Amino acid sequence: MNIVILGAGAIGSLFGALLSKKNDVVLIGRTSHVNAIRKNGLTIDGKTQLNMKISAEDAVDAVSFSVDLLIVTVKSYDTESAIDQAKQIIHNKTVVLSLQNGLDNIKAIEHVVDRRQIIVGVTTHGAFFSKPGCIKHTGVGKTILGELDGETSDRIKNIENVFNKSGIETVVSKNIIEDMWVKAVVNSCINPITAFFGCSNGYLLENPLLEKIVEKVCLESTNVANAYGMNLSRQIMIKKTKEVIRETSENYSSMIQSVRKGRKTEIDSINGVLVDIGRTYDVDVSLNEILVSLVKTFSNQ
Repeated sequence: MNIVILGAGAIGSLFGALLSKKNDVVLIGRTSHVNAIRKNGLTIDGKTQLNMKISAEDAVDAVSFSVDLLIVTVKSYDTESAIDQAKQIIHNKTVVLSLQNGLDNIKAIEHVVDRRQIIVGVTTHGAFFSKPGCIKHTGVGKTILGELDGETSDRIKNIENVFNKSGIETVVSKNIIEDMWVKAVVNSCINPITAFFGCSNGYLLENPLLEKIVEKVCLESTNVANAYGMNLSRQIMIKKTKEVIRETSENYSSMIQSVRKGRKTEIDSINGVLVDIGRTYDVDVSLNEILVSLVKTFSNQ
């Protein structure tokens, strides 16, 4: 399969490296990262140990093959501009997979790509950028893929097979929208709190006060999800959030990584969207509002 990773940061580079074992893969990333890969290869350490040559470019117009699968891993706030730039390599049989945080990516991709070409994925793998050309794989997780309409199509089964053969444990969901919401609720609890307090995921359960905040944010975010049309158990979501925290205890969230690098965070696409939806349905979103304000003030957004 001919695969392009659009936004080869930590997760994008990790998935690109694994998929390149059995597929033709091109990474599209920042110039410094691309130059380092061209010079020394892509290095993955931690849970996965690899050093490999892989095609890397800093612009989509350098892609020379017909793209079967475009995996979008850019930050949510860059989705629409990135897809607009990539439209020259998207043909009518290209499948576009959003493997991103946030709740507003599908809408952004639809501005450029026919909805029927879009699929969604969520993953619990943890990774961070050590330096250009080097990725640390901090946690092995699971990946879920799904069609927007819940159909178990031939193409989604084919992509599931490609992922599994490459060592990315993957299953197909019949309700990927709900899975996306579950991840958004979990992220709404973990990302902003770790970003503000500068801590690892695991510390959220080591500190009794932070654990209580996590629980209260989870309840509020779950209420928003259910008002929007999901059917999530509040207690199961608290349990799920704590499970993710334990499984990724050594990880530092993508939001804290952005703060440390002085970059824009995805707070608007996670907690910010929850605030907007909550207001629409007259759901109390005071905790999410506070988190949005804190992270924006702290990160100078």
